[in-house]
Amino acid sequence: MFIDSHCHLDRIDLTPFDGDFARFIAACDTAKVTQLLCVAIDLEHYSAMRQLIDPFPQIAVSVGVHPNHDSTFQVTVDQLVALAADARCVAIGETGLDYYRSSGDLNWQHERFRIHIAAARACGKPLIIHNREAGADIIRVLTEEKAHEIGGVIHCFTDSWDIAEHALNLDFYISFSGVVTFKSAEELREVARRVPLERILIETDAPYLAPVPHRGKPNSPCFIPLIATVLADIHGIPLPEFAAIVRANYQRLFNF
Repeated sequence: MFIDSHCHLDRIDLTPFDGDFARFIAACDTAKVTQLLCVAIDLEHYSAMRQLIDPFPQIAVSVGVHPNHDSTFQVTVDQLVALAADARCVAIGETGLDYYRSSGDLNWQHERFRIHIAAARACGKPLIIHNREAGADIIRVLTEEKAHEIGGVIHCFTDSWDIAEHALNLDFYISFSGVVTFKSAEELREVARRVPLERILIETDAPYLAPVPHRGKPNSPCFIPLIATVLADIHGIPLPEFAAIVRANYQRLFNF
């Protein structure tokens, strides 16, 4: 019924499942979370992440290097394209810009971002975009690099309607995380109301950003129904209908 379009399954604490990843995935199944996208943030751990999810066909992966990852690390278009040739890889990212955790001369971040866009265009797979206090520059770079020709998603969206509208005009989807459930997120919920249903995705970003009532605790894809319920209420439609729309969006964007 539900999808989690952005999570980091290789970083989940498996202690409650006696260290057994299969038991954790069984819990996701019980919560009716039947498709997941495990998103890469570096290449050093990519092979282990890919091996972890291999027995579970409901889990897809992306390949990319997070904008906050080691500024001295060099990634090339060829590296990304080669890894993206894997049939289980459905996207490039996460990539983007982050002005919250990084400061000073961030030309290396911009260069890395443009390399990911070039790789996405080369392999024909959509982008997963990370944005932290860099919305205007992200829209500018996406525009300059003609990212509208490949599309993608702005993950864990927390920016203004203006940035959302620009992203939509670039043929990007908008993904909402547990942040949309926070009491302080009234402006974000208004943005969510204005995003067309056919362009919405939902995610946990697990193990980070757990939704209410689990805020401050480790997150899990099992909590995706909590996020879906808030967004279904915002749009005034039944939860099963909203879940079906999001599933169709997910499958359309990532070419399932």
